[in-house]
Amino acid sequence: QVQLVESGGGLVQAGGSLRLSCAASGRTFSRYPMGWFRQAPGKEREFVTAISWSGGSTLYADSVKGRFTISRDNAKNTVYLQMNSLKPEDTAVYYCAARSRWGPTHGAYEYNYWGQGTQVTVSS
Repeated sequence: QVQLVESGGGLVQAGGSLRLSCAASGRTFSRYPMGWFRQAPGKEREFVTAISWSGGSTLYADSVKGRFTISRDNAKNTVYLQMNSLKPEDTAVYYCAARSRWGPTHGAYEYNYWGQGTQVTVSS
């Protein structure tokens, strides 16, 4: 069992930066691939990025590639999402999630554990 708690959301102007954190409970955190998803009002939850258990593999949605960076610190049971050059269309609730194994696809249904989400609002 993994419990996830996101933090770091807030209001930022377009072009600005935010760093989200996701703190996990459980001694087996390092075994779980982790991902970030987001959901804007009236839209489906969408994949943003993912990182393998070792941090050796990462994957990004095209919409955030080159602007967002995922990382993890297994010693601190934490995964991070550095978001730069933010745009108004990045406005959403951001969720971190854990899955049991790395795979070629990253649909929300493939993730077993979810945090409660943190709001990110980018003003124009």
